Amino acid sequence: MAPAALVTPLGALGVPFGSLLASYMLQENLNVLGKLGCVLSCTGAAVLIIHAPKSECVSSRVELEEKLGDPVFLGYLCVVLLLLLLLITWVAPVHGPTNIMVYSTICSLLGSFTVPSSKGLGLAAQDVFTEDPSSQRALYLLGLLLFTLASSVLIQFTYINKALEHFDSSVFGAIYYVTFTTLVTLATAILFREWSDLGAVDCLGMLCGFVTVSVGIVLLQVFKEFTWSWSDVKKAPRKKD
Repeated sequence: MAPAALVTPLGALGVPFGSLLASYMLQENLNVLGKLGCVLSCTGAAVLIIHAPKSECVSSRVELEEKLGDPVFLGYLCVVLLLLLLLITWVAPVHGPTNIMVYSTICSLLGSFTVPSSKGLGLAAQDVFTEDPSSQRALYLLGLLLFTLASSVLIQFTYINKALEHFDSSVFGAIYYVTFTTLVTLATAILFREWSDLGAVDCLGMLCGFVTVSVGIVLLQVFKEFTWSWSDVKKAPRKKD
């Protein structure tokens, strides 16, 4: 129901809220950097909500079909498919176990299919069960979107599991969030044109909010094993004679 440019970045709010609940209910350690990360994530989310697109540019199946046939989106689709083919068949077998960006890029590129397909399912399903002559066309579109969604999700699970076998889950999760959100926002911006009605101030606000959330997630995930506390921060360095 809401623009994907808003929903996708806000998905990161599960990380700080989960960390806070684990800290108070399970007595897990949450250091000063983690608390700062929670504050930054919530602050960035508030900025995103304020400056995000307020209305949908695609509200029906007919409009969705027109957007899917747009030459700009088809060109982007071809570029993504070529990159995925190159990464999966050549780069991942050689450099995947040693370079964390390989697996995260594959999963993020697949995310540019997952989120638009999920959003398109709702638009196509509206016309499937009607008696309109175009319901058969809507059924074909629904089947295509379901197939795209299922395929991309299964491949993402495969490469996420491979990434977790070779890299720390916290580091991968932080990098994956940034790359996934960036590519999904780009894909939905090209397909649904959600940014077309935004001014320069709102675009800058969305960018600042996303960067703030990303920094908060990195502080919360990557540095969670640090043993810093407020008492360590308050300690003043001793003067040397």
